[in-house]
Amino acid sequence: MKEFGGKTAVITGGGTGMGRELALQLVAEGCNVAMCDVSAENMAETRRRCVGEAPQGTRVATFVADVSVEDQMLAFAQAVKRDLDTDHIHLLFNNAGIGGGGSIVNGDRAQWDKTFNVCWFGVYYSTRAFLPLLLKASEGHIVNTSSVNGFWASIGPGRPHTAYCAAKFAVKGFTEALMTDLAVNAPHIKCSVVMPGHIGTDIVTNSRKILSGSETAIDVPVVRKALAAQGLDLSGQCDDSVRALVEAQAKRFHDDAPTTAAEAATIILDGVRAETWRILVGKDAEFLDARVRENPQGAYSPAFYEALVQGTQWKV
Repeated sequence: MKEFGGKTAVITGGGTGMGRELALQLVAEGCNVAMCDVSAENMAETRRRCVGEAPQGTRVATFVADVSVEDQMLAFAQAVKRDLDTDHIHLLFNNAGIGGGGSIVNGDRAQWDKTFNVCWFGVYYSTRAFLPLLLKASEGHIVNTSSVNGFWASIGPGRPHTAYCAAKFAVKGFTEALMTDLAVNAPHIKCSVVMPGHIGTDIVTNSRKILSGSETAIDVPVVRKALAAQGLDLSGQCDDSVRALVEAQAKRFHDDAPTTAAEAATIILDGVRAETWRILVGKDAEFLDARVRENPQGAYSPAFYEALVQGTQWKV
């Protein structure tokens, strides 16, 4: 699929970040876009920007849905058929995701399950819901967003990250297995797994809102415990200082990322055009992938992480 003009794309998590940028770049090429998100407000802003970029006649539709709830994804598929007046789609971007659910040992079970369900079952339910529409197209492409945590299940020593990593490994494995399934049963449909590094998005704030019900809700005792495990003693800091630290970290995650969401979307779309099944996004993702492949046995040792932190190749 070299051109996107005149095609129809579905994007999950289209309210912010890479989902928004994918929508903007696709509509600019004349691709009809339908997106879902849990935030109607964020999607409205994405739609406003898309309409401003889209050539005349290009359609943009939105639908409020939680990807971790299968009935809502099935309803989204019906809405796409209705709102875009079509019985087929060409592109499915399973992009929605959240971070959280660190420890299965002593973490919050509800947050663990929610993170896993959004990041893995969101991809599965969306693929199930939209596969009938992809099958009816002359050509199609499924793009599943995993992560560098889909090949390296860590964010550093002392920082459990099991729900997110397990889900992203599942997405990677599903996509790799899907290649054979599609080649046998639907050869006109291709698929790709996307593995971004650090991308400048609002995933930290958005995840907090989904998991706690408020983007400003910060569980200070949990933060203190987590940072203590990393060797950072906050006993001398008041609760407001801890909250300010968390907010500053979220802002730095967005502002200081080596790859912007727009740059990430461009890399993904270029990968789709080239029919690349494995799309690494960002020089940091490429660097980490190479390091893990060089030393898989030692990939979870403190020495590996220390060497990784000192490596600056992707910043050059």
